[in-house]
Amino acid sequence: MAVPPSRRSTVSRSSDHGSCRYTAVLGAEGVGLGCWQANRHQWLGSRAFTGAAGQSPWVAAVDALAAMLTERGAGGAQLRVLLSARYSRFCLVPWSDVIGHPRELHAYARACFEALYGQALDDWRIVLSPEPAGAARIATALPEALLLRLQALGRDHHLSLRSVQPYLMAAYNRCTEQLAQGDFLFVLAEPQRSVLLLAAGGAWKQVLAQGCADSDQALQALIERTCELYGGALPAVYLYAPARLDVPRVAALQLCPPASDADPLCAMWRAVA
Repeated sequence: MAVPPSRRSTVSRSSDHGSCRYTAVLGAEGVGLGCWQANRHQWLGSRAFTGAAGQSPWVAAVDALAAMLTERGAGGAQLRVLLSARYSRFCLVPWSDVIGHPRELHAYARACFEALYGQALDDWRIVLSPEPAGAARIATALPEALLLRLQALGRDHHLSLRSVQPYLMAAYNRCTEQLAQGDFLFVLAEPQRSVLLLAAGGAWKQVLAQGCADSDQALQALIERTCELYGGALPAVYLYAPARLDVPRVAALQLCPPASDADPLCAMWRAVA
């Protein structure tokens, strides 16, 4: 259900414009909901939440979304869910000549995650980007319990759950045609967290998700540290930061215009709606 970005593929849009299609953005501290019906976009609002101590951070987010859907009586519609990087984990899975079966590949990816994060991911669902032979893959991990809860949410509200994606995927796919064919660094700046994808020589070289203050200085420092991994001449740097209410003054090409909405979740939704 969750598919990471690929350098070779994008997500196609549904051609069904007759029924309402909801898109929910589960942010780090709030949930937003928008609707697309008859070729019109409508922002329906957002709701802040506070997670309980010792509780998985996504629980309060899904509860807030459930309350919003209940208030709207959203039965019979489609639902797409976009997840903040707070609820996702990312890992680079190097190519291995000894991998010959999909089960072996997923076991290898799980081992890469566990080596990176220092803990087992038995209760997480891992999906790998499709890449050509010899190339590294980007792997995404999402809590299995979160995906099951969203499926139950769809059933409870009589909604057709069409997709659950990291916001990174939707953002990257939206910007694919704007990226250079050569080496580049794609930076997704969410509130309080950024994800960076480094591509060189036609393959992925690095993926990094890190907490980052919403300041130009913090973002520039993160970009510079990631570029140090590249070596040689610096790659083209692309910044996708719809939730920033001002234009970040960093050394990067802006991939979306400044937000006109005071609500960061609305800005994120409009950028991929």
